[in-house]
Amino acid sequence: MALDLVQTLSDLIAIPSVNPMGRPLAGPEFYEYRVTDYLGRLFQRLKLPYRRQTVEPKRDNIIARLDGDVPPAEGGRVILFEAHQDTVPVDGMTIEPWTPIVRDGRIYGRGACDIKGGMCAMLGALARLADERAASGGTGAGGSSQTPSPPRGEGRGERKPGPRPTLIMACTVNEEHGYTGALALPKLWENASAGSIIPRKPDMAVVAEPTLLNVVVAHKGAVRWKCHTRGRACHSSQPHLGDNALYKMARVLQALETYQREVVPKLPTHRLCGPASLSVGTIRGGLSVNTVPDECTIEIDRRVLPGEDSQAVYRGVIDFVARFPGIDFEVAHEPPFMDSRPLPDDRNAAVAEKLLAAARQVTGRGEAIGVPFGTDASTISLAGVPSVVFGPGSIDQAHTADEWLDLEQLRLASDVLYQFVKGMG
Repeated sequence: MALDLVQTLSDLIAIPSVNPMGRPLAGPEFYEYRVTDYLGRLFQRLKLPYRRQTVEPKRDNIIARLDGDVPPAEGGRVILFEAHQDTVPVDGMTIEPWTPIVRDGRIYGRGACDIKGGMCAMLGALARLADERAASGGTGAGGSSQTPSPPRGEGRGERKPGPRPTLIMACTVNEEHGYTGALALPKLWENASAGSIIPRKPDMAVVAEPTLLNVVVAHKGAVRWKCHTRGRACHSSQPHLGDNALYKMARVLQALETYQREVVPKLPTHRLCGPASLSVGTIRGGLSVNTVPDECTIEIDRRVLPGEDSQAVYRGVIDFVARFPGIDFEVAHEPPFMDSRPLPDDRNAAVAEKLLAAARQVTGRGEAIGVPFGTDASTISLAGVPSVVFGPGSIDQAHTADEWLDLEQLRLASDVLYQFVKGMG
């Protein structure tokens, strides 16, 4: 079944799958379950075996398999494509988030760039490969077929096509706020048995994110946690009777700003990912303007480089704040609510070279790069699968008020992924 990329991406954008990002929000636009249902129907039309893996209520990973010529148990290669189903919230958007608009070679809507466009590119490649397998007489799940006869002239110095690999398409949940979908995914091959949707650990993985059709071989991780200062509430007409938690947090913020300005520049950098960083993203405190606040909370984001230990980084920031002049009160740091590891570039050279070759074949260009943002690739890599990141669009358009994707890049990305898998034969 040929897949119309623009129509498929329009369908995906039109189905809200907003990640509440830890906020106590409810409504039909939240969580991924409706996108999961759509993908299940699509895999049925493609006549592919698939399975849903429940991670949390209304949050299922969904995994499909296109069998290769040689079963994985007999040495056949296994390639994993992975894309997340969730999007960030739509607060502040200047366009209708779930009404896809195609204009001037672009498609607009929440998730167009991050990352339903990349998912759609993978689905398009999967559909093309499934069509070819059906045309060549491939069997169903768990079966095998003979490699098609080579074209005339093959065998006189020309490369004979090898066996087609098994392709796994995994669409995961909760990438934007915890990576729990990617963390659950390896359980499917770690506990594999006869008939498992992922028969064994994949040989390599490509994770969808906007990379401008370059191949990301390294990226930063992130450790995030909440920090609290506490005081004593009283009426604002008598502030001397209270203890203002906001004033205390102001000194903590000064310490963290000093850390970013003076400590981070002295830390080692990564040749592809650049320097580490620290940022404070939220602050909450106070009940009313006429009450001295007794508590204040911030959320800290420390980006972690390949080679850094996230727990050591976390403890280092805490120690720096505790020693900072003027902080003679208790500062409470919660354990991290996110510990996303960086992606190192020391185990993925082979898959990167294959994907770069496909990108250059299709587009005439392509570089191995590092990026500052995190992805599911680091989690999959930690499970022992060499992983890279690839997809259409730019991170500059992700999460924006008028998120969009270049449709030519969508088409090219799907072609690259198709050629990548074909090149493994």
